[in-house]
Amino acid sequence: MPFNIPILLTWLRVALIPLVVGVYYLPLHWLPRSDQDLAATLVFVIAAVTDWFDGFLARRWNQTSAFGAFLDPVADKLMVAGALLVLVHLDRVDHFIAFIIIGREIAISALREWMAQIGASRSVAVSSLGKIKTAAQMSAIPLLLYHDRLFTFIDTQTVGTYLMVVAAILTVWSMFYYLRLAWPLIKERSGVM
Repeated sequence: MPFNIPILLTWLRVALIPLVVGVYYLPLHWLPRSDQDLAATLVFVIAAVTDWFDGFLARRWNQTSAFGAFLDPVADKLMVAGALLVLVHLDRVDHFIAFIIIGREIAISALREWMAQIGASRSVAVSSLGKIKTAAQMSAIPLLLYHDRLFTFIDTQTVGTYLMVVAAILTVWSMFYYLRLAWPLIKERSGVM
């Protein structure tokens, strides 16, 4: 396993995930809910920034690796799934939306793994639609974690909910996009008519 700064940042992101969840297990007399929300938001934002930064550094310093390419999306999916589970528990995200997003991530990860095994991983490379979906959910999650007014006039719950609905719609759309790209190979390999 290679070890460099980009991979260290990815591992840091993995390590931060339990903090986003764990802060809500602290007794309210230790840390009131508004402080829990702020702490979880800050940790999530730091983790999200490391996501951008590790990719940037890996490309800039030519330190990309197969292990880093594997670990980075796993860390992203764990980060999103952990935050969504917290938000469902806090009743800030609908169960169905969380199920759609987490289910799609599992399905597309399995599809990508299968495509890589048959040597066709480029067929389901990340699209601009997937990047827009990720931007919507990575904007929605900290707003929903924060769960308070921002600058006194931005209702983060309302804005975050709208962005999460957009992310869910793009999630389904991008899943069908990837499945459409992979369908010819699925038919060929499975004998589907």
